[in-house]
Amino acid sequence: MATNTAGAGLADQWRDILATHARTMCEIDRELHPHGLGASDFEVLDVLVSGTGCAKETADPGGQCRVQDLAGRVHLSQSALSRLIGRLEKDGLVERSMCAEDRRGVWVALTDRGRELHSEVLPLQRAALARTLGA
Repeated sequence: MATNTAGAGLADQWRDILATHARTMCEIDRELHPHGLGASDFEVLDVLVSGTGCAKETADPGGQCRVQDLAGRVHLSQSALSRLIGRLEKDGLVERSMCAEDRRGVWVALTDRGRELHSEVLPLQRAALARTLGA
């Protein structure tokens, strides 16, 4: 019986996490939609600006990042991320290039337009986080 109670508690905790995530993503989506971005779009731009989670050789802020490294940071499948990057590229926010060392690898880098848009919407994203996650 104790196992069922502990399991139920964990299940409730998990559902709370999912609900918080959903509320937060919706709030960010609402804030960024007028700027042509969604929460996942912003996450890609944000990771590229910071360099956090990119391979060591590209970890400098604003550097390029391999798609496989981005997938782990933004929690999207590689195919979903590739479609998202395609939209960002079409909008002139990022550019892709092939990895010379590994022909299967693809690099993604911010454009000046992508960097400018990120700077513009960063306060909106942070305010949405403060509203949904702040104490």
